[in-house]
Amino acid sequence: MAWVYLGIAGVLEVVWAFAMKQSEGFARLGWGAITIVAAVLSFWFLALAMRSLPLGTAYTVWTGIGAVGAFAVGVLVLGESSSSLRLLAAALIVSGLLLMKLTATE
Repeated sequence: MAWVYLGIAGVLEVVWAFAMKQSEGFARLGWGAITIVAAVLSFWFLALAMRSLPLGTAYTVWTGIGAVGAFAVGVLVLGESSSSLRLLAAALIVSGLLLMKLTATE
């Protein structure tokens, strides 16, 4: 169940990052509220996952999901650059996440 919690936490990290961008520095209150709620829930699910996952594994996977997810949303939704080097960087992060999962001792 810890990995499910960690996946939810990672997705919520992407949600709050996107909402923060949309809030324009918290000038748009609706998006700002989504940012705060999603961030709190993300931390809560991360804490649940950390009950049984090692700190290094849980935190690394959580930030990795957030980083790659935010990159994907930036490219697919916001029209940000998807150069070959940026795609390679994202692929390397995903490779690291897979290695963390494969070597986890839950």
